[in-house]
Amino acid sequence: MKRPWVIGITGASGAAYGVRLCRFLLSAGEDVHLIVTDAGWRVLKEELGWDASKRQESVRQHFESDNWPGKLEYVPVQDIGAKTASGSFRTQGMVVVPCSMGTLSGIANGASDNLLERTADVMLKEGRKLIVVPRETPLHAIHLENMLKLARLGVRILPAMPAFYQGPQTLDDMIDFIVGKILDCMEIEHQLYKRWGMPND
Repeated sequence: MKRPWVIGITGASGAAYGVRLCRFLLSAGEDVHLIVTDAGWRVLKEELGWDASKRQESVRQHFESDNWPGKLEYVPVQDIGAKTASGSFRTQGMVVVPCSMGTLSGIANGASDNLLERTADVMLKEGRKLIVVPRETPLHAIHLENMLKLARLGVRILPAMPAFYQGPQTLDDMIDFIVGKILDCMEIEHQLYKRWGMPND
């Protein structure tokens, strides 16, 4: 049985990162379990114009494609009894993108107040890949301490810090750079940005 990736989208700015990652994974034949916090839905509405009042329909509208070999399952964040809440349900790992400081704190302190935090806790206890993509600035000491705590547990901390050496021309280029860096951590091949030292063609 193919193991899915779990993608979490939270209330930090940068919902486009999570959406682009899901679309890439589905197009590459990876299965995805998607969890979006209530605040994450607010950001999807504000930044991307999604209809947050009809969540299942919005997910279907923005992610379903007959041409994508991967399958997506949307799981409400309140469903604490969902499959991903158990370590016996096998996954490849989890990416929280973007990751708000509130969610970061919940994961770092084992709060498990909702399905997203509980699923991240499962990744930690089962020793699976967990990648968090914080999107906040400036950062104060509590933010940094929570990141350090997770880093010491083996969590990959990948702040949404776009680079410029690849010569981005559009907003999509900037998004693809971050998503490409996430995919590198997931060990999934891609060509979303030009790597340093590689030819333009």
